[in-house]
Amino acid sequence: MPQPITLNSPWRVVPLTESASQELCTWSYPAPYAIYNWPSWATMLDNQSEFADPRIRDEQYCGVVDESGTLQGFVQFFPIVGVTRLGLGLRPDLCGKGVASRSGLGKQFVQLLIAEAQHRNAEHEIDLEVLVWNERAIRTYQRVGFTITDTYEKLTPTGPAQVHCMVYTGPSVILAP
Repeated sequence: MPQPITLNSPWRVVPLTESASQELCTWSYPAPYAIYNWPSWATMLDNQSEFADPRIRDEQYCGVVDESGTLQGFVQFFPIVGVTRLGLGLRPDLCGKGVASRSGLGKQFVQLLIAEAQHRNAEHEIDLEVLVWNERAIRTYQRVGFTITDTYEKLTPTGPAQVHCMVYTGPSVILAP
């Protein structure tokens, strides 16, 4: 078993508020990542979809904020029997910055979410789904300790697409006090 890693994170995981949910709906990812843009808040409310449904928001979603409380990302801890499936998003202006600056923002972000998922249920396997063309995300997930275990077609907001299921096989992640 790999030794646990201790993470000093610039962020913290907090309950996702309605205000933060509305903010998520304004985030605009550039092509080809625009598939990750949420519908308008009004549309989300009309459909009571995802984090617009207060029960789902409270049970599955969290925000990720910095020291000043500014929303940096979100995570969904989707429950499956014996598995916690992560759905996640980093603020669009922060995406891809780790490669150029070598700061590893994406890696730190994902490690924080792993630590939170392990804290919530240490017995659960942790997995996620990623579109097969999203090589930037796949590389980040692999650097953190995820392994591709399956590839299949899934219905997305823009139609059917190929996704990889990736399972976390890395060490426990502990947040530094």
